[in-house]
Amino acid sequence: MSLAQYADDGLLAPVKIATAFRTTTEEVARSAGLGRDAIQRRDRMRSDKTQRRLREMVEVVNKVEPRFGSALMAYAWYRSEPLPGFSGRTAMQLVKEGRTDEVLEFIDAVDAGVYA
Repeated sequence: MSLAQYADDGLLAPVKIATAFRTTTEEVARSAGLGRDAIQRRDRMRSDKTQRRLREMVEVVNKVEPRFGSALMAYAWYRSEPLPGFSGRTAMQLVKEGRTDEVLEFIDAVDAGVYA
């Protein structure tokens, strides 16, 4: 899915993300490393930090979706699969730590056959 499918009025919408991933908005917030009020308060929802974290999470899920066949399965991978070379951390944990670029580079390396 493209980022636009998760957006409302030019902003990523946790409700749309939650619907696509068949979860709650609170779980979406936690998966992106955000507090509950980041998605409940309008001013926090519009903040750069909130939008960046949501975008990073969706970018990672979108990047692996073709491999798993659905956004739901890609989201499950994002939350639960430890990545080799990252001390058992999941993509979700790494995104929360601000290491999204490393996750995206890892996925590109796997796609290129480096870890095959």
